[in-house]
Amino acid sequence: MNQFCLLALSALMIAACASAPAPDAASGRFSDPATIDADFPPGIAEVSFDSHGDRLNGHIYLAGGADPHPTVILLHGFPGNEKNLDLAQALRRDGFNVLFFHYRGAWGSEGVYSFTHVIEDVGAAAEFLRAKAADYRVDPARLITIGHSMGGFAALQGAARDPAIACTAGIAPANLGGRAFAFDANPEFEAGFRAYSDSLQMLAGYDGETGVAEIRNNAEAFELQNLTPGLAGKKVLIVGGDKDASVSLEDVVKPLIAAYEAAPEIETTGVVLSGDHSFSWSREALIDTVADWAAGCR
Repeated sequence: MNQFCLLALSALMIAACASAPAPDAASGRFSDPATIDADFPPGIAEVSFDSHGDRLNGHIYLAGGADPHPTVILLHGFPGNEKNLDLAQALRRDGFNVLFFHYRGAWGSEGVYSFTHVIEDVGAAAEFLRAKAADYRVDPARLITIGHSMGGFAALQGAARDPAIACTAGIAPANLGGRAFAFDANPEFEAGFRAYSDSLQMLAGYDGETGVAEIRNNAEAFELQNLTPGLAGKKVLIVGGDKDASVSLEDVVKPLIAAYEAAPEIETTGVVLSGDHSFSWSREALIDTVADWAAGCR
């Protein structure tokens, strides 16, 4: 490498370091803990658990300390390329355990993938944590569902079906019930969804035809605005991105926030951040938003 290239590379490295975000020393969310519990340090454990006869693969981030911890069930989207594990690490630093897993038929977990199975798998994950609470330092009375995109759909659906889950968050939550009407209104949208679904080899037993049929057949049950009775008495966070091209801020996120805010029995927090569907340039803002809200769920 010649001298010019070396100088250019050095300049780029200096610029990158200068633009990197500084750790948040006040919260400790972006810095390592000063001390750890030698007997119960933070850790990670591989897990698998049963959902309707199939084994699901996952892992759990364990917060430090002997006392039972509030525990987040972190749910990925469709198909699950963005896993939000930076959020998981930050929540662990804040004292939460975090369970991450793959649904039936997804990324090597046993079984057949479907959106109905996804909802059921959230329930199976909660039951697993309750059954193994002593093994993983879990407080079974403080389980929280947090999900992104289709995982946000799953988080809200799972919490609405489980009276013991008091807090749930949807990050750019996909409203699959609304997609049934979008298919009817826009055949090109349906065709695009079918084609994308057909490309997802990591989802066993799933294709565009079965996906569209399932959404059409469950439009009412999959409509997130219909979950208000099941979310009564719970804390709900909805986060949207102002540049999200997959889950529309105006057509999906804002109406969902408004529907939940109109139900006084739901403690709703609605937040709009600068961001695309994955909040690619606003990760720190997203993590702060979710973690600050989760602090109220301890």
